[in-house]
Amino acid sequence: MDHTTDSALFYQSVHPSSAPTALSASGLYITLANDGREILDATGGAAVSAIGHGNKRVKEAIIAQLNKLTYAHPGYFQNAPSHQLADILVQSTGGKMSRACLLGSGSEAMEAAIKLARQYWLQLDPNSPRVNYIARRGSWHGCTLGTLTIGDLKSRKQPFLELLHDNVSFVSPCHPYRYLHENESHEDYVMRLAQELEDEFQRVGPDTVCAFVVEPMVGTALGCVAPLPGYLKAMKDVCDRHKALLIFDEVMCGLGRTGTMHAWEQEGVVPDLQAVGKGLAAGYGTISALLIHKRVVDGLEAGDGSFEHGQTYQCHPLNVVAALEVQRIIKEDMLVDNVRQMGTLLGRLLQQHLGDHPHVGDIRGRGLFWCIEFVANKDTKTPFDPKLNIARRMRMRGLQKGYDICLFSSSGCADGWKGDHFLLAPPYTVGPNDVQEIVSRLTRVVFSVFDEEKTV
Repeated sequence: MDHTTDSALFYQSVHPSSAPTALSASGLYITLANDGREILDATGGAAVSAIGHGNKRVKEAIIAQLNKLTYAHPGYFQNAPSHQLADILVQSTGGKMSRACLLGSGSEAMEAAIKLARQYWLQLDPNSPRVNYIARRGSWHGCTLGTLTIGDLKSRKQPFLELLHDNVSFVSPCHPYRYLHENESHEDYVMRLAQELEDEFQRVGPDTVCAFVVEPMVGTALGCVAPLPGYLKAMKDVCDRHKALLIFDEVMCGLGRTGTMHAWEQEGVVPDLQAVGKGLAAGYGTISALLIHKRVVDGLEAGDGSFEHGQTYQCHPLNVVAALEVQRIIKEDMLVDNVRQMGTLLGRLLQQHLGDHPHVGDIRGRGLFWCIEFVANKDTKTPFDPKLNIARRMRMRGLQKGYDICLFSSSGCADGWKGDHFLLAPPYTVGPNDVQEIVSRLTRVVFSVFDEEKTV
C-alpha cells in the first residue's frame, strides 16, 4: 500500500513521508514493502535492535505472556516478570546498583532521574536548596520538557526555550577531537575539564547543586564520543566533594553496546542514578529503566520511602517479558564478548577503507557503537555548510537501490548547528562477514555522495 499521500498518521511533519515502508525484518535485514528489497540495518534503528530482528525466543516469550496477562495497573497489582527483570538488571551491575524502576522510554527514564534526584534531597531535608543541575553541552537526553532542559541538541531544543526551566547550566564535554588544545596532554585536558566543573559548582553555589548529568559515551548529538581515561573519575570527585548526585544517561550506550554491560564499567565509576533503554528490549518492546544506587535508596528511606512518580504503562507485562528474554539471550549467548570482538574488527575496517578520505575528519567508537564525522577541510576540521545536508544525503543514498543500507545520520556535532556525522550500531549478533558487508556498503555510499558533490 502507498502510504505517502492518504494517511492520517502524524509523525514529525504534516507533509507526506518519503521514507520507504518496512514490511518485515529478520536478522540483520529489513524487507521493503514496495519492491521487496532487503536493507542491511547497520544502525538497529537508533542503536535499538541489539539482537537483530525476528528472534524466535523473544516472540514466543511475548506470545506466552500475551496468553496469560496483558495489563494490570502497576499500582494495584504486581507481576512476576517485573521483579525478575529488576533483579537481572541489578545483578548485571555486580550489585553496585540497588534497585530498578521500570518505565517506557529513554526520555521517561531520564525525566524520572531528574525528579528522583530532587526527591532524594527533599527526603533528607524538606527545605533542601539543591534545585540546580549541571549538564554538558553537546548531549541529548530526551524530548520531554525536563530532559530538553538538561539536553543540548539545539535543533530540537530551540523552539521550546521559553518553556524550559532556568535551573540547568552547562559545561564542556570531553571531546578531544574538537576541544583538545594544541600541545595539551590528555591528562591536562581532563584536569582542565574538572576545574571547569568545579568552577561551575562555585558559580551556582555548591550547596544548591542537585546532580551532574552525563552521557558516559555521547550518542546522537556528538557521535560516539567516549571519555578519556580518568575523565569520569575526575567528574565524580568534584561531585563527591560537594555531595551532589551523579546521573549517567546510558539509554543509547548501555547494556552491552560499548563492549561491557554498562559503559561506566570501563571507567570504574559507579553513578548514583543510571538510565538505560534502547537495548533493554531491543525493539521487541517499549521499555526503559532507571537503576538506583543504595545511596539514593537509603536517602529515600530516611524519609517516607516513596517516589512521587507513576505512569500507566510502568512494569507493563508484555514489554517486561520482551526485555527479560532479550537480556537472557545476551547473557547466555555471551553477546557482549562478541560486541568487543566485532567492534575491534569494525573499527579497523572503517579506518582501512575511509581513514584516508579527505572529508572523513574522525572515526571513533567503542564496541559496536561507531561514528564517522565528515568535514570540509581535514586539517582545520571545518564542517560543511549545513545547507549541503551531507549526513542526510548519506542516509538517503544508503536506502537507494544498489546501496541498500540504513545509516543513522545526524548533524550539529561541530558547534550544535554545523557538523555532519552518521552512527553505526549493528546488532550484537553480527559476525565477521556481516561487518565486512556493512563497511563495504557504507564505503560505497560515502564515495558516491562526495563524488556527486564534486560535480555540483
